[in-house]
Amino acid sequence: MMKDRIKIISLLHDSSYLGKQLTIYGWARTVRDGAQTSFIALNDGSCLSNLQLIIDKNNLNDNLKDEFNKISTGASLMAVGRLQESPAKGQSVELVVDSLKVLGIAPSDYPLQKKATSMEFLREIAHLRGRSNTFGAVMRVRNKVSYAIHNFFQSKGFNYIHTPIITGSDAEGAGEMFQLTTLPLDKLKGEVDYSKDFFGKKAHLTVSGQLNVEAYCLALGDVYTFGPTFRAENSNTVRHLAEFWMVEPELAFCDIKGNIAIAEEFLKYLINDLLTNSAEDMAFFDQRIKPGIIDELRKVAASAFEVITYTQAVELLEKSGKKFEFPLGWGLDLKSEHERYLTEELIKGPVIVTDYPKDIKSFYMKLNDDGKTVRGMDILVPGVGEIIGGSEREDNYDTLLQRINQCGLNPDDYSWYLDLRKYGSVPHSGFGLGLERFLMYVTGMANMRDVIPFPRAPKLCEY
Repeated sequence: MMKDRIKIISLLHDSSYLGKQLTIYGWARTVRDGAQTSFIALNDGSCLSNLQLIIDKNNLNDNLKDEFNKISTGASLMAVGRLQESPAKGQSVELVVDSLKVLGIAPSDYPLQKKATSMEFLREIAHLRGRSNTFGAVMRVRNKVSYAIHNFFQSKGFNYIHTPIITGSDAEGAGEMFQLTTLPLDKLKGEVDYSKDFFGKKAHLTVSGQLNVEAYCLALGDVYTFGPTFRAENSNTVRHLAEFWMVEPELAFCDIKGNIAIAEEFLKYLINDLLTNSAEDMAFFDQRIKPGIIDELRKVAASAFEVITYTQAVELLEKSGKKFEFPLGWGLDLKSEHERYLTEELIKGPVIVTDYPKDIKSFYMKLNDDGKTVRGMDILVPGVGEIIGGSEREDNYDTLLQRINQCGLNPDDYSWYLDLRKYGSVPHSGFGLGLERFLMYVTGMANMRDVIPFPRAPKLCEY
């Protein structure tokens, strides 16, 4: 970092810089050349706001004139000048420039020169879209949320565990996994001998760090993992990505009630932290992307989350008389339209649904005494539906082995996972929050591909 560099966000929040000679770096957002005065709106990415640079044309020396003539939208530059209070509406300070140096020119084909650019167009230039107001705000919010996630768990004494990205087992039992191999695929014929592959067996990119982090839950107590996960689901929708980030805490000596309590506290913490520490960017989303999003989030953060069973949820939906696109009935999974109607129209607020039928949930969820349902829970919020999913984990060896077989999985692939129930098993619970889904929720962005720096989806693997 340049030793003399001061970020624009610092200038806007610290009045001690007024009257001082400063050096500022950034990219020109707009350039206006007036008769007596020229103006440059400079942004350095530290915040949404630009800093206005003032150039008095009556005091132009040859060097300043030459450098100014090189500047166009997108050019990077260094400016030296004195910071003063601004008489203009909408800005508190401005920099009266003494000298300029262009660090990188931006020719006339710079894609972001248009005043209005569509989301579709910006997705085609993901390497440049971070310079736009919308995506600059998205990535700053993503950064703040990630930081808040760590802060929450660290403040409660959780250990951060780096779980593997390459795995030999399927956490979800869904089979939609990316396979990894060093075998020459273009030369393979007939049955594949995986003993000759790099790992000596089939290997995949993980769909979840949960199973691995459970091993350390049963060694260190409360733990969490937070990293990239992958799913080879051939879905070209606004709510799917092939690569996405998950935060997955696991709590030792914790039942489903304790799990629900920490999940609700966690969600409210993230929302409150965002509204406090990303106020400028959130105001942008409230004004430009989804009007009213701040009020919605405040209501959720202040709400007591209602808890109902899956059976009660189905009964409420059936009695509503609402006609849904997807079928509804006990034993069928709740779709997004069901979840949203439940939160937005029936409960009119966040709701936690528990005790799902075992046949629509993962093998590792603890069976209830009825043998039909499991101690799972989903947190549903207005506008999105499910935002957190979790459960108490099955801690009985024989029951877990039976569930693995019932789900058609190979017990040999889960021998180490079964060991956790054989040696010193304890009641434990956990949940997962998809970072991109949460970001869509809090920003109002309509497409999951717009809340991750470089999206991966079917037929989309640029950069």
